[in-house]
Amino acid sequence: MKQKANKLLKSKENSAKRIKTKYPQLIALWAGLFIDILGFYIIFPYLPSLMEIYNATPLVIGLLIATNAVFTLFSAPIWGRLSDKFGRRPMLLIAEAGTCSAFLILAFSNSLTLLFVARIVDGIFGGNYPITKAIITDRVPPKDRGLQMTNVGVSHTLAGLVAPGLGGVLSLFLIFGPDYPLALSGLVSACLSFATIIITFFFIKESWPKSRREKAEKEVKVKLKLVKNKDALYLLTQFAFHTFSFIMYVSTLAIFIGLIFGLDTLGVSLLLMISGVSRAIVRFTLFKPTIRILGEKKMKVLGLSILVVVFILVGLFGTFYPVTWIFIILMVVASYGVSCARGLMMSKVTETVSPKEMGKVNGYTTTLDSLAQIFGPLMGAFLLQEFDPYLFGLVMGILAFVALTMSFKKIIPYREKAQFKELDHSLQ
Repeated sequence: MKQKANKLLKSKENSAKRIKTKYPQLIALWAGLFIDILGFYIIFPYLPSLMEIYNATPLVIGLLIATNAVFTLFSAPIWGRLSDKFGRRPMLLIAEAGTCSAFLILAFSNSLTLLFVARIVDGIFGGNYPITKAIITDRVPPKDRGLQMTNVGVSHTLAGLVAPGLGGVLSLFLIFGPDYPLALSGLVSACLSFATIIITFFFIKESWPKSRREKAEKEVKVKLKLVKNKDALYLLTQFAFHTFSFIMYVSTLAIFIGLIFGLDTLGVSLLLMISGVSRAIVRFTLFKPTIRILGEKKMKVLGLSILVVVFILVGLFGTFYPVTWIFIILMVVASYGVSCARGLMMSKVTETVSPKEMGKVNGYTTTLDSLAQIFGPLMGAFLLQEFDPYLFGLVMGILAFVALTMSFKKIIPYREKAQFKELDHSLQ
């Protein structure tokens, strides 16, 4: 198993070196995606102070977080279909323009109503992510595509590192007074978003020209029937339990910090930045040695086990012993658990389907993430509002435990099944 993991790791490293020179056009794409995600996360340090400014409950703030995901859930597939029909580049420019306008609304919001409007507009124009994945699919052949898709996670990690600190610093400057608490953060996000429009216009070429669109319309669409693929259905169910617990933790982390430790926007941003720094350190230093030593399966089990324990301890310490340094340690350990488990779970799901069905099954994992981004913050905020924090941690721990127990079933990859079928057919 260790030898197999070493070979896999060396193969990925060599592939990464080839991709660095083969796909320089994707650098501009990652820059745009990073800025888009940065603008999304920059609001998180403000969540506890927004409860105080607008006399809002945690549940209302949870709904504010979820609103964006609700509209993205319905709009993202539409943007994907529009890009199939009219091309990636024009649709990406329109989506980025919509995101920029949402940040401008955010900057001049002086009420909860306008904050909700800003989040809704951002969700409606949430086409950046699906169109980015489509461009990767167009540009990168299947043998290199999986590694390039992981850069989406890297963009999230880096944005999660930068955004909280940036938001905390910008909160010190109320350029339009206390009635506009997000003015500077909104304006900075709008400027960054406008920069993505410039990057797209000048550096990203159309990857889905009219000739390819017309050819694709004549081809038969592949349909993935999950009822017939029990392994894919099983692993998607496991991923659902994991992603609901993980998103509940991430999306309500700022609310939890504000309620339990009573920190202001700058204090919340510092703790969130520590969480982002630890995720980045783990991702770029400990990930490779761990997979080299343990192999993929044991590493995934380790990561899920860590999350079960950490989620329960977060609730217990938050209720009975709310000490900041203990919570920081738990955040760092949780980052390691997520790094060990999440990417490998998504990769394992794709191994259960044929190459022609890869896009479909990735679409299902994206849908599960979107649903988690809707119900995770709502459930987490409700538990923190109505009950002691230990129940918040217990619910996350139970969801993570279900995902852990499902890791022990042996799943045969699609490629091996296909080889067995070919061998059986030849023997007959």
